[in-house]
Amino acid sequence: MRHDRLTVLTALQAQGVVPVFYHPDPEVCLNVIRACARGGAPAVEFTNRGDFAFQLFTDLSREFAASDPDIILGVGSIVDAPTAALFIASAARFIVSPTLNPEIARLCNRRMVPYSPGCGSVTEISTAQELGCEIVKLFPGTSVGGADFVKAVLGPMPWSKIMPTGGVDPDEASIAKWFGSGIVAAGMGSKLITEAAIKAKDWAGIEARVRQTVNIIAAVRAG
Repeated sequence: MRHDRLTVLTALQAQGVVPVFYHPDPEVCLNVIRACARGGAPAVEFTNRGDFAFQLFTDLSREFAASDPDIILGVGSIVDAPTAALFIASAARFIVSPTLNPEIARLCNRRMVPYSPGCGSVTEISTAQELGCEIVKLFPGTSVGGADFVKAVLGPMPWSKIMPTGGVDPDEASIAKWFGSGIVAAGMGSKLITEAAIKAKDWAGIEARVRQTVNIIAAVRAG
């Protein structure tokens, strides 16, 4: 299978930033996701929001399979196993939730698809790990304690791989703080892919912003 579980998990950690994106216009989606890939973030989380999001995802997934096979398309905002199964059938390569759902975890394990559930406590993180989740999503990142919370969790549980969404900005100070606390990746949405850039169809600008973010993360890790 193209992009198996280990390949996807490695890619998410390597790029560090996971662009989180949804738009009802398929042309906009194609351009934004390709810009992210060119910028060094080929693994992108398409958020399951709005009517017909599944059909849109299926069309995008089919197009990328033919034209851009290096793009790894995952799906976020999944709250139940039947919906996760639908997206996996349309080649979603990773599943992200705002909550921790054991049924989704079992489904994803059965299909060897990475599942990152939203966790807001040490107990939830531990439960997610017990259910086979390698990278847990800290959500909402800032509201549940921010970088200090991550550092505190890694004390007694240093094997934890944490990916916050909400509160990590694509600038040096924010990246240094969060990655300094020990996170393995961060989901970034509207501050990475801005509404202004989408309106202006500034795909090159989005690519440059993603590349800059990937480079800052690499520099922080190296330094």
